[in-house]
Amino acid sequence: MDRLDGANRYAGRRHFEWPTWLALIGAHALWIACLLMWDSLGLLIVAPAAIATAMHSSLQHEILHGHPTRNAVINEILVSLPVGLFVPFRRFRDLHLKHHHDERLTDPYDDPESFYLLPETWGRFCVIRRSLFVANGTFVGRMLLGPALAMQRFWRTEIALMRNGDRAVQGAWLRHGLGLGAVLLIVLATGIPLWIYILLIAYPGMSLIMVRSFIEHRAADETLHRTAIVEASLFWRLLFLNNNFHSVHHQRPSAPWYRLGQIWRAERDRVLERNGGYVIRGYGEVVRRWGLRRREPLVHPEMHLGRPQDRS
Repeated sequence: MDRLDGANRYAGRRHFEWPTWLALIGAHALWIACLLMWDSLGLLIVAPAAIATAMHSSLQHEILHGHPTRNAVINEILVSLPVGLFVPFRRFRDLHLKHHHDERLTDPYDDPESFYLLPETWGRFCVIRRSLFVANGTFVGRMLLGPALAMQRFWRTEIALMRNGDRAVQGAWLRHGLGLGAVLLIVLATGIPLWIYILLIAYPGMSLIMVRSFIEHRAADETLHRTAIVEASLFWRLLFLNNNFHSVHHQRPSAPWYRLGQIWRAERDRVLERNGGYVIRGYGEVVRRWGLRRREPLVHPEMHLGRPQDRS
C-alpha cells in the first residue's frame, strides 16, 4: 500500500499521550455524571449520556490502534466497560483491523464495515426489507435504522461463528457479557429504566458514530480514492477523535488521534491528490446533500470483487 511519507513515524516514538488520557477521563466522567443526575434531571441526561457512549466508541477505536500505552492489556482494560452495550471490544478490534486491509475497502465479502450489498443478497430481500435498506441509504435513515440493521447482520454472523465453535468469538462474547452485567447493574443502581438506557442512550450513541461512518468510504476503482476527509467542526472532531480525517487515518493508522489534524493541515494537497479529492465541507453538507436522498447505490458496483470460490 502506498502510504504517506513517514506513515510509521509515530509507531516507534512514544511519549505520554495526555490528550488520550484526558479524553478517557472526560468520557467516563460524563457518563457517570449523567447516570448520577437521573433522579434530578430525568430525560435531560439522555443526550449527554449518548454523547458519552459515542465518545467511548471513539476511544475504543483509538485504543485498538495501540494507544495510549504500549501495553495491549492495559489499553483494553481502559475501555473494557461496554457502555455502548452492543459490540464486544475484541470483536470490534478484530473486525476493524480487517477493515484496514485497504485494498478490500467497501468489498461486502472482505470488508466487515462495508454498508454495500451483494446483488444476490439484494435479490433475496422482500419488499419491506428493500424499503428499509433504501431508507438506510439516506442520512436520516442511517441515523434511525442504521444501528438496528447493522446489529441484526452482525449478531447473526456472530451467532453462527459461535455455533461453529470459534473460540476467539466465544471468548470475546464471554468477556463482553461480564462487562455488560456490570454496566446494567450500574444503570439499575442509578434508577434508570433499562429500556430508556437501551433506546435513548446506547442506540442514539451508536447513531452518532454512524454520522461519521455514513460518509467516510465510497466504492472507487482506486483504493486511495475510497476514503474521505470531512472538515468538521470542533464538536464532531472531538467526538470522533479526529477520525473525520479518515483518509489521513487510513494512511497513518499508527498516528495518535491528536496528530491527525496537524498532518491534514500540513499535507492537505498531497492527501487530496491521493484520495481523489474526496473531501466534504463538514457534516452540515452531508445533511443538506443526503438527508433524505440516497448517497450511493445500495448494491456494490463490484469493480474488482471476486466470488467466494475464487478466493484462496
